[in-house]
Amino acid sequence: MSELDKNLLTECRTLLIDAKQDILNRVQSTKENLNVAVEKGGDEGDQTVRALAESEILSMHDRLRKQLLEIEYALARIENGGFGICEETEEEIEAERLKAIPWTRLSIEGAEIRESLRKRFARG
Repeated sequence: MSELDKNLLTECRTLLIDAKQDILNRVQSTKENLNVAVEKGGDEGDQTVRALAESEILSMHDRLRKQLLEIEYALARIENGGFGICEETEEEIEAERLKAIPWTRLSIEGAEIRESLRKRFARG
């Protein structure tokens, strides 16, 4: 592995750990917001607003959970040596892409292939 690769791995690991901490903080915040939103009482309109707010918070929590899993997978790939390899093309993922989205599993080409396949099978 070249020195640039080691530097890239170090940079991506730091980005992933920072993103993980940010998500954990946001999850804690959504839990606190959910506890506030669950208060009972009020008229039908108040209850509807609370139900919508609760639904939005739960949706956001689910998105954060999925992103956290992707970050954990990326950290595991760093440890096992599979980080930066596209799952679709099995070629190296572009360094700039890894810096922008360090948990990505696909190169730009791999993402285009997956999107093309998804569209093809969605029509059928």
